[in-house]
Amino acid sequence: MKTELALQKRSELPIPRRKLWVTVKQQKYLFLMMLPAIVWALIFAYTPMVGLYMSFVNYQPTLGGFWHTLFHSEFVGFKWFQYFFNNGDFLIVMRNTLASTLITLLFSFPMPILIAIAINEIRSVRFKKTVQTASYLPYFISWVIAANIIVTLLSSDGAINGILKFLHITRESVLFLQHGSYFWWIVAIGNTWKDMGYNSIMYLAAISSINQELYEAAKVDGASRFKQIRYITLPHLKPTIVILLILALGGILNAGFDQHFLLGNDLTRDYSDVLSTYSFRYGIQNGMFSYASAVGMFSSIVAFIIVIIVNGIAKRLNGQSLF
Repeated sequence: MKTELALQKRSELPIPRRKLWVTVKQQKYLFLMMLPAIVWALIFAYTPMVGLYMSFVNYQPTLGGFWHTLFHSEFVGFKWFQYFFNNGDFLIVMRNTLASTLITLLFSFPMPILIAIAINEIRSVRFKKTVQTASYLPYFISWVIAANIIVTLLSSDGAINGILKFLHITRESVLFLQHGSYFWWIVAIGNTWKDMGYNSIMYLAAISSINQELYEAAKVDGASRFKQIRYITLPHLKPTIVILLILALGGILNAGFDQHFLLGNDLTRDYSDVLSTYSFRYGIQNGMFSYASAVGMFSSIVAFIIVIIVNGIAKRLNGQSLF
């Protein structure tokens, strides 16, 4: 009798809901394994988003506790956003952020693809592993150390100036880090050097999934290695390239805090001050927490909109998209 009632109740459930319940029941251990990741995301990714309310209030820390102070602060609406847009710093900070990220994207996006293809073409397994390991190492160096390396190389008596003098390109040392016009290019090259090896892993994984019989057939037809790359490797990398390009364009307002903060100085502030360093200076150093929160929220909203737009364009043009 109980079994019949249970079957009757189950049959009364809507079809999609019934399918969902069956799927959960069949894959309960997979859902159980996924539970820690869900809890982690809720605690560290979604719960802090409540703090975005700070962008709409005049928050000043007191001894009453963070949440109590936040929700009892004076509500000011879009005051901080208007202040940011009308501030004379807005155009300078946006120019620096966009210029730095676009120049970095110009260097850093194609380099991992080229490195992955080059590593794939190496026939010696031992040499290939050595090259891979050497290309990954800079990624695991903190920006504090990487910035010191860059500063040392670009100093007046550093290796770069030594090479320029040896080749008679310059007679005197070039003070690279004291001229703002060099700053965007220095950051772009530094970002590329640091991340290109690690970012090539995804392309290497995509290349390894290509059916090797395609290369064998191409060899039989007399295709050179360059033509194999052009007509086999690159077309199979296209979905990966499109998805990573969408993600890269989504972070176009995230120029990177560490490199700009560590490599920038008062002489290059007109070129090194980006959204992340700007919000840090006003939020932490000047105590304008609500203003810094508004700047960060603006950056996140713009990044989200760009991802949606670029994803739609990629889906319409190539049929490849992130979602």
